[in-house]
Amino acid sequence: MPMHDRVLMGPGPSNPYPEVMLALARPVVGHLDPDFLTLLDETCDRLRAVFRTSNVLTLPVSGTGSAGMETAFVNLVGPGDTVVVGVNGLFGERMFDVATRCGADVVRVDEEWGRAIDPQRLLNAHPDPKVIAVVHAETSTGVANPIQELGEGKGDALLLVDCVTSLGGIQVEVDAWGIDVAYAGTQKCLGVPPGLAPLTVNERARERFVSRPQSWYFDLSMISEYVGAARKYHHTAPVTMIYALHAGLGVVLDEGLDACWARHEACGRALQRGLEKLGFRLFAEEGHRLPELTTVWLPPGLDDADTRRTLLQHYGVEVGGGVGEFAGKVWRIGCMGHTARPRNVTLLLGALEELLAQ
Repeated sequence: MPMHDRVLMGPGPSNPYPEVMLALARPVVGHLDPDFLTLLDETCDRLRAVFRTSNVLTLPVSGTGSAGMETAFVNLVGPGDTVVVGVNGLFGERMFDVATRCGADVVRVDEEWGRAIDPQRLLNAHPDPKVIAVVHAETSTGVANPIQELGEGKGDALLLVDCVTSLGGIQVEVDAWGIDVAYAGTQKCLGVPPGLAPLTVNERARERFVSRPQSWYFDLSMISEYVGAARKYHHTAPVTMIYALHAGLGVVLDEGLDACWARHEACGRALQRGLEKLGFRLFAEEGHRLPELTTVWLPPGLDDADTRRTLLQHYGVEVGGGVGEFAGKVWRIGCMGHTARPRNVTLLLGALEELLAQ
């Protein structure tokens, strides 16, 4: 089956919005061209609207979501700083790893994969951390971790949140929830190909930046000079990807954030109900299940690799497998961005019904 006919329902890239595909075909101009700089400023404004923030330092970092993670940590954390990290999945593990590489004294708060982290455990983990870091939507497990309680109880700590799989799919309120730093990815619910990491940083966090980050490329004190009124060249921006992000954010904002969240909710819950009727058991803890990323245990006798290969080759549907100890036992099925449509849910459930009947 041609690659362009595939429905991407894994934990990785979702199908781009059609408007994004048109944007990718635009003629490429220089990264310092006045027209491009105007579009870049508009993109940053649109990011503020989607993050629900007024933060001046809001921009797309050139790199995928992991680049956003590293940018956040290297600018906030230096040797000896105390960082509390919540770990209930693969991307919490990555936060822990990056903080450790920055030389932080990391206080790790673990929770069983598939369960949400009690925010009070994070708040009680250390009396005076510089940073409390947690993943909002854990891509490896389909679990939503509570954020608002952390913002209310963080005290002097900075709250750093991974919004890679949540931004555009479920409610994210950077300012209202007291989030100091948040980063995301373009390839999930924003309906844009991978390649950029939206990032927002408030003034409280900027005042506590380390003086010399361990990365030159991700040094926000230099990058921010490229996107402000008085511009100073830092690196060559990925012009075409910013075209795409500008278009994708436009689609989300034209639909309206509330409507976009509701569409993801409706499609995700319909998928979960349908999977349960087919004999799948949901993996994530009830009450904390993401609508945009569903995790399920495979029914007995269903081969992971063979079934996913058949779904891809014969039905044009790509779903993701489990990671770590759950590889071969759990699926991760995305309903994100343009992919979050009832017809895609119907297609997958119909395909699975046929396969299970054989």
